[in-house]
Amino acid sequence: MKKSLKDYNFKGKRVLVRVDFNVPLEDGKVTDTNRIEAALPTIKFLANEDAKVILMSHLGRPKGEFKEELKLDPVGKELANLLNKKVVKVDDCIGSEVKKAVDSMNNGDVLLLENTRFYKGEKENDPEFSKQLAENADIFVLDAFGAAHRAHASTVGVTEYLPSAAGFLLMRELNALGDVMEDPESPFVAIMGGAKISGKISVIENLLDKVDFILTGGGIANTFLKAQGYEVGESLVEDDKLQVARDLISKAREKGVILLLPKDVIIADRFDKEAEAKEVSVDQIPSDWQILDSGGTQTLEEYKTVIMNAKTVIWNGPIGVFEFDKFAKGTNEIAKALAESDAKTVIGGGESAAAVKKAGLTDKMTHVSTGGGASLRFFEGKPLPAVEAIDDLK
Repeated sequence: MKKSLKDYNFKGKRVLVRVDFNVPLEDGKVTDTNRIEAALPTIKFLANEDAKVILMSHLGRPKGEFKEELKLDPVGKELANLLNKKVVKVDDCIGSEVKKAVDSMNNGDVLLLENTRFYKGEKENDPEFSKQLAENADIFVLDAFGAAHRAHASTVGVTEYLPSAAGFLLMRELNALGDVMEDPESPFVAIMGGAKISGKISVIENLLDKVDFILTGGGIANTFLKAQGYEVGESLVEDDKLQVARDLISKAREKGVILLLPKDVIIADRFDKEAEAKEVSVDQIPSDWQILDSGGTQTLEEYKTVIMNAKTVIWNGPIGVFEFDKFAKGTNEIAKALAESDAKTVIGGGESAAAVKKAGLTDKMTHVSTGGGASLRFFEGKPLPAVEAIDDLK
């Protein structure tokens, strides 16, 4: 067990909180506030406990350089609105400006530091940079599940210099994902979509010992289909992973796991939202067309039946190019089936979370993870470095 917010007295303490404010921006405005909202319970709790709350996050990929368009100012404005209180934003995350701002804080105040990735030391987990991040605080709280799989200065390095605890969001994620991976109720179904099988091989291998069904879609299904000898035309496929796909199919068979591939799909004459679309059986794909949605009529019927009989379902990766309306049906129908089922449903962040949100079904799921990469690593059965670094409850 890791230390949590209940294990410290925060009154008057300077608390450095690593949040995940890596949110989409357009024209200097936040276009999706989900991640900010997810951090509010921890921020409010600390402020109410009379702590001095110092928030830090990364945003985008500035590659260790200052980038005006990746400053956290718009995030600070959005946060102040959501908290309905003043949030002071500083233009650095280390150094004298930060020290001055922290020194002038009152209990219950909230301070937002600048993008940690403006420094190369962040991604390098540089001890000197970690020390500088930590020097204006008394306690460190990790509440950024979306960055928990990264061993960076602001997630791991600072724990060398400060006592640490897990925030509410992090605890919720670990409990929800831990429940389905450690004690799932059967039938246990995994839906595996997304573009590439390469990123999910070890996930599928780990799940083969736990699940009863694996439903495939997206580029992953294309690779499985081609590995089984089907003509998939111009579809996205990883040709160097065909043998891996065959091995996974035979491992599933050995372990008694039913691994389902699409029976019919929606194909397009080109990769375009205005492309001509038609539904065909998987043995009738013309060589110059491509699969853009794994959700053909028969496939969806079969997949929905499995979902409706499930007790536990995890979903990682859309089953088609859901950004294009013509090719979103499969992904949307899967989301609807999950919303209607009686199963415990856990959505593994990233694009699956975006698809569920687009379908307006987020609140119908048991848990929608805030971290794509972190949840994937969790499903692989591998430790998350930032969680490992938090102080253990003695």
